[in-house]
Amino acid sequence: MTVEITKNSSGEIADAVKKKTCNRTWWRAMLRGFSRKCPSCGKGNLYHKFLKISDTCPSCGEELHHHRADDAPPYFTIFIVGHILLPGIIVVEKLWRPEIWIHMSIWLPLTILLTLWLLPRVKGAVLGLQWALRMHGFEYSALCAPARQSAKSGQNNN
Repeated sequence: MTVEITKNSSGEIADAVKKKTCNRTWWRAMLRGFSRKCPSCGKGNLYHKFLKISDTCPSCGEELHHHRADDAPPYFTIFIVGHILLPGIIVVEKLWRPEIWIHMSIWLPLTILLTLWLLPRVKGAVLGLQWALRMHGFEYSALCAPARQSAKSGQNNN
């Protein structure tokens, strides 16, 4: 299936092309990304290494290489981890006033573990949001979905 993409004078995708695309809910795409699954189908793994996103979904064939997550996931992760751990640190300090080495032995490993657990999930959620909002090349991927499905079914028949 060949799809011609035209732009009007203001640089937006033509209305005819917009009508062919499917609706994408941002919250569903972010939840799928947070669970480290493809934002399109929710089945295929998003990563092929710890923080390396696959170029395409192994399940539905959705192109994922368009993402530009860059610096946002680490910033959001630092923000979330800080807001989760800081109340605990303050409460422990106010109630028991432990030595600094006790603080370090408790909070440093918790910070590292929580960061390593959250970072791929936050990156997946950012990718899901970019996919749902059709940012950075994701706006054209829905137009290719029928061609991907027919090609995939053709491979399964062989």
